[in-house]
Amino acid sequence: MNHKAPAAERHQSLDILRGFAVMGILAMNIVAFSMPDMAYINPVIYGGYEGADLAAWAAGFIFFDGKMRALFSLLFGASMMLIIDRAAAKQIEPGHIHYRRMAWLGLFGLVHFYFIWWGDILFLYAVAGSLAYLFHHLESRPLIKWALIIYAAGFMLFSLSMAGMFYAEYLAKAPGAGAEAISAYQAILAGIGGDPKAIAAQIALHRAGYGDILFEKLTQRLFDPFINPFIFIFETLPLMLLGMALLKNGFLLGMASAASYRRWAFWGIGIGVICTGICAYMIAASHFDLIRTVFVQMAVTIPLRLILAIGYIAALMIIIQKTKGSAFMARVAAVGRAAFTNYIGTSLVMTSIFYGYGLGLYGHIGRAELYLFVLGACMIMLLWSKPWLARYRYGPLEWLWRSLARWQRQPMR
Repeated sequence: MNHKAPAAERHQSLDILRGFAVMGILAMNIVAFSMPDMAYINPVIYGGYEGADLAAWAAGFIFFDGKMRALFSLLFGASMMLIIDRAAAKQIEPGHIHYRRMAWLGLFGLVHFYFIWWGDILFLYAVAGSLAYLFHHLESRPLIKWALIIYAAGFMLFSLSMAGMFYAEYLAKAPGAGAEAISAYQAILAGIGGDPKAIAAQIALHRAGYGDILFEKLTQRLFDPFINPFIFIFETLPLMLLGMALLKNGFLLGMASAASYRRWAFWGIGIGVICTGICAYMIAASHFDLIRTVFVQMAVTIPLRLILAIGYIAALMIIIQKTKGSAFMARVAAVGRAAFTNYIGTSLVMTSIFYGYGLGLYGHIGRAELYLFVLGACMIMLLWSKPWLARYRYGPLEWLWRSLARWQRQPMR
């Protein structure tokens, strides 16, 4: 059965959750801003893997990696459902509004990818959101069913594709292995970060000027935004569907029982943290073997990300209910209301700090020290968002997106 809630309550809970998500996602993105690509997955590749750096990697892997992205995707689906419902309530064709929003979001994503930062998720969200609309008429239970089916299919596909690396390793290390098998295995290792020359080239590139970085994306990564949806759609789409379902059944609106939230928080966080901690131990015990690290992080942890994300939502709903009206939560809610602006703004600030056309700190900061930049960025988000929204209706990019999607200048003050 679907539930309804007053708009103010709906926005308050969703905005607070979104605020935590957009700040939390930076805890992992910071590595991608400041180091070679595969250092995000494997600390041996770059950034340090001993002492404080090892602790920073473990904390990020267990508590943030994939979980904040999952939370963000769930909330995107919920917000999308709200906008569809509002359009229908005003007797406006929701499909027209929705697909215009997704089209502009996709364009924003392409601009973000090519001209600001390669780690864009907006284009992927536009594609997944376009597909998610096909399910919007379903009740919460069928939505959950479809979400779990698609998510499980993605888990199996990722696992099978990752398992292929082990088979290539087996063939290359077998007695009398042929040159072709050895070459294929070496190509896999190079592709997942085992090529020192490629790592050095990435560092040199990102310490260079803006033109060099832009030229590399337009020549070497031109089709990446269009390929990524084929890789990640089986994770992103079901998370959006689940967000739509959790909005419809009231879980994201604080309408579940206190006992239900406690139960989900206890089991979700408990199982998620313990099992992900075991995965972290397995990776470290392998001495960060390239193939085993990628396999565990990209495939084995897929179900754990979802479990922990749901646990986080339940725990945050308990906190939200206990801290209604607090000044801090009001600031977090403002960060969530301006999540689009904060997301793009973070990319602008971080690339200006780490890339060669800014302060040029790319590759110079250890993994543990990076969290100081995360803390600083979160403080900036908390400081600017609330005063801005006390004066204006929307964040700057939220206003632009809304105006473009409706093809009409929206009132700002």
